[in-house]
Amino acid sequence: MNENPFLALLFFPPLAFAVAHPGDVLSLHPINPHYFLFRGKPTVLIGSGEHYGAVLNLAFDYIAYLDELKANGLNHTRLFSGVYREIPTSFGITDNTLAPTAENYICPWPRSDVPGAVDGGNKFDLSKWNPAYFKRLKDFVNQASKRGIIVEVNLFCPFYDDDLWEINPMNAKNNINGIGNCHREEVYTLKHKDLTELQEAVTRRIVEELRDADNIYYEVCNEPYFGGVTMDWQWHIADVIIETEKNFQKKHLISMNIANGSAKIENPHPAVSIFNFHYAYPPDAVAINYHLNKVIGENETGFRGKDDVLYRTEGWDFIIAGGALFSHLDYSFSTHHPKGDLLDYQSPGGGSPTLRKQLKILKDFIHSFDFLKMAPKNEVIKGISEGVKARALVEEGKQYAIYIHEPPEAGKEVKEREVEITVELPEGTYRYEWLNTKTGNVEKRGNFRHTGGYRTFISPVFKEDIALGILRRW
Repeated sequence: MNENPFLALLFFPPLAFAVAHPGDVLSLHPINPHYFLFRGKPTVLIGSGEHYGAVLNLAFDYIAYLDELKANGLNHTRLFSGVYREIPTSFGITDNTLAPTAENYICPWPRSDVPGAVDGGNKFDLSKWNPAYFKRLKDFVNQASKRGIIVEVNLFCPFYDDDLWEINPMNAKNNINGIGNCHREEVYTLKHKDLTELQEAVTRRIVEELRDADNIYYEVCNEPYFGGVTMDWQWHIADVIIETEKNFQKKHLISMNIANGSAKIENPHPAVSIFNFHYAYPPDAVAINYHLNKVIGENETGFRGKDDVLYRTEGWDFIIAGGALFSHLDYSFSTHHPKGDLLDYQSPGGGSPTLRKQLKILKDFIHSFDFLKMAPKNEVIKGISEGVKARALVEEGKQYAIYIHEPPEAGKEVKEREVEITVELPEGTYRYEWLNTKTGNVEKRGNFRHTGGYRTFISPVFKEDIALGILRRW
């Protein structure tokens, strides 16, 4: 992308952005809180990462993993705290990083010398902390920081079936403390004082351990719309984070996971700054919650198939819709393939080295604009060829990021084509470029003088999707 003179032109003078110093914690951007501010720069987070077990699974080489993310220019990863784990048969995931063997499972609590845990190891002592776990957690976050990668620290996750609750340290069968003698759908409620106090304590300890990290935010609970998780419990955990950090120099953003697909957010916790969705295709969740003036993210993908086109188009569509976070769940990473080169997996989603390179093109494209001044505005598109969809992120009269794609369908053959798109522009002199979303190459460019009104652009021949950038020069 560095050879692209158009992208260089899109950068505006940085004077308006000099509102923070490098090293400051990730925050909402004060100029436009739909986006992030990180180390003094406006930021959109794009990731393609492993299945969340990088810390809790001792068999996983997270240095090789983080190096692979950095090599592809990605800046986000999602991490489960270790309070939750899976088993090898969970969700049909090949070599699941979130399903460590008993000897490779590490969590905030140490095992005792009492045998009898369901996984075959000793039972856990929930009255103590595991120093080895916190050392590994802090090192992972530090290594990510060195590579400019933001870590979503997901604190809790519901139990999707009885087998997952059966092996959990909080289950009374697996600890020496007698905590967790209840049904799995009561774990993340406020019904059981001993569980609530344990969850408060582990939240505080993780937050205290990561107090100096500039590259994290906390998500209260993964997919709380399953497994009986209550909203009052989620608010309570958010309050614990806030209370723990009240005297900290660095205060971290808090995320809540809202829904699969889309939902309108009602009565949000006032301290929550990131609202994350899963499988948000099409990205309706952005438009219906844009009025909240917070970050809208998609932090898990999958269950659509394996082909790269499914998740490349999903990512582009979500970001151009006004989202600020897209994190693909990449099943080419596994315990035995920390560099993401597993290609013959049978997992319920996609991911590949090729897709990671394509997502970098998306990240570079959005960062080439002064996107703090832009907002979703599809109304500027006045016409488009049949069979494709178009979406626009716009600062009217100045800069236009337009994404065009043919919605992928299983079994449907997609042929090469060109399209016509008509955009309404005010009077001015403009430069435009058509970007290949798979290679990052500029396929067509030009300058034009416009007297105002409608302007029709004809794309180069492409397959599946293409991006158009328009910049007013004067």
